[in-house]
Amino acid sequence: MAPPQTIKPAPRPVDMIEGGGPVILCQPHSGTFVPENVAAALNERGRALADTDWRVDRLYDGLLPDATVIRARFHRYVIDANRPPSDVSLYPGQNTTGLCPLTDFDGEKIYVPGGEPDAADIESRRQAFHAPYHAMIETAIARTKSRHGFAIVYDCHSIRSRIPYLFGGELPVFNIGTNDGTACHPKIESAVRDICAASGERWVLNGRFKGGWTTRHYGNPSESVHAIQMELAQRAYMRETPPWDYEEEKAEALRKTLKRVLSAIAEIAESGALAV
Repeated sequence: MAPPQTIKPAPRPVDMIEGGGPVILCQPHSGTFVPENVAAALNERGRALADTDWRVDRLYDGLLPDATVIRARFHRYVIDANRPPSDVSLYPGQNTTGLCPLTDFDGEKIYVPGGEPDAADIESRRQAFHAPYHAMIETAIARTKSRHGFAIVYDCHSIRSRIPYLFGGELPVFNIGTNDGTACHPKIESAVRDICAASGERWVLNGRFKGGWTTRHYGNPSESVHAIQMELAQRAYMRETPPWDYEEEKAEALRKTLKRVLSAIAEIAESGALAV
């Protein structure tokens, strides 16, 4: 019999660094906190937390000093902050993971038999973790719009390069998602695309990853909110097997490109191109 999953949230489920600029860096998947009673229901694969966006907070640290940074401290196995609360699939017909994943990215179960969350567990997790994360994003967007007239949400992600359950072959280093061009101003999309193309690394625009719920939910240029997702292949800055080492030399090279990306977005904002 699996233990009950009454949620005891982290003392602080979300971290925020408030900046004065127009860019909001969201980091939904770099956290590793799992409540003890949820951890007890996970099997060995689940407790490994292999699907973390490892070290994303370190990778982006200091790249755009006036950005607001919002980081979920909880792990995506507790609840996925980049999935809609309705749990409707973002990629119909393709393998993916849901709001409270039951499998890892390899399609393997992450709970002990009978330990899977039921509807009440999921709602408890939503209230304790998912809702505070998005409430903080909404607050940051409102504050940023009041200061600048618009806000830019940049969603920071990373993933292993090869995951046959989710996609074929090896993922490009830069996977840019704008929900097929609907989530942000075309100048933002083209600037990010061109910088990634000039890096010498493989890139794709609106390929396997078009943007998760954050990009699709908040990205609404007609309402002066622009959103873009960057999914990075982890081989570009770290070891993709345990213990998931951050590789300083690779990471510094990647950080230079990411700094150019964020600086270009900030320059577009300063140019007045996003004013409605």
